[in-house]
Amino acid sequence: MPTRAPTTRVPARRPRVRGRADAVRSRKAPGEKSSSRERVVEIQRTRLLVAALGAIDELGYARVTVAHIAARARVSRRTFYDLFDSREDCLLAALQSVAAMIRDELLAAELDGLAWRERVRTGLWSILSFLEREPALARVVVVQGLRGGPKVLERRERILAELARVVDQGRSEGSPRSIECPSVTAEGLVGAAFSIVYGRLVRGERRPLTDLYGELMGLIVLPYHGPAAARREQARPAPAAIRGETARHAHGTTIGEEDPESNGRSARGVSDPLAGVPMRLTYRTTLVLEAIATRPGVSNRTVADLAGIADQGQISKLLSRLERLGLTQNTGEGHAKGEPNAWTLTPLGHQVTRRLGTNTHHNEANS
Repeated sequence: MPTRAPTTRVPARRPRVRGRADAVRSRKAPGEKSSSRERVVEIQRTRLLVAALGAIDELGYARVTVAHIAARARVSRRTFYDLFDSREDCLLAALQSVAAMIRDELLAAELDGLAWRERVRTGLWSILSFLEREPALARVVVVQGLRGGPKVLERRERILAELARVVDQGRSEGSPRSIECPSVTAEGLVGAAFSIVYGRLVRGERRPLTDLYGELMGLIVLPYHGPAAARREQARPAPAAIRGETARHAHGTTIGEEDPESNGRSARGVSDPLAGVPMRLTYRTTLVLEAIATRPGVSNRTVADLAGIADQGQISKLLSRLERLGLTQNTGEGHAKGEPNAWTLTPLGHQVTRRLGTNTHHNEANS
């Protein structure tokens, strides 16, 4: 009697949700506060982006997989695919997030209204300072970005084109020399500056990237204003208002610096503050950290109200635990003198909060 061959049932593939994080945000009405689900999604998305940047820097763009990223972010592959369509989608978003950081640096430098040379001077210093302050991100954007897929390369070309448009405005300076410069001059200057920074990063040189400032300014000014102006630019001091050390202290510990309280480092020396915290940082814990970051010096009751925790005993235990972990500190007199506690974040607490994606200025602006 003939037997029927066994039938293998292929389980239906769970459909991916395309752009879920963006879709959730797009449904918000103007001025509407984020829901708990939205904020969880945003935290998870940020963890994945930070993990992607760390994985790219350690392993190289071509070798990074979804498994690498999910493991670093300490989320499941299912969560990854809820938020991103593919590995390439996540890596592109990670690179775009760094580009947004650089754009924020340029906005903070207030370039609008400045003369062309001053605008280029200040913008160049801002970019070099950022790349020097964030060496891991610099390696990812400048070095590994060249090894990405078509979407990543397209995004890179758009960024370079934006920079070239700013440099090309040197032709409108009015001097005979600048008027004679072809439009392609700006593209060549931006490409040359990019190549010089790329070479410094690939060789792993320890000299600060900001040391290139004078030479690069001279390179940019030369075709538009001649050798004498280029020599003057090489001798000029850096813009005092945005010096690297000032920016470093303003931003706190960065991903490229060693934090003595963090044990999680890649082979390239990239600190991961989340790996150094012996505690599962839940959504509720993240809200507590965000509340303290938003309002330094808050009391237990205010933290509880901001984080949506009704049980005062629970908030007291959580705050004490965060203090023992070195993430928060109590600067108030406390119950011993009948005064309320006053909680602030430690440097490590600020770093962990940033890595969780709870940028308080951004949240306040969009809440």
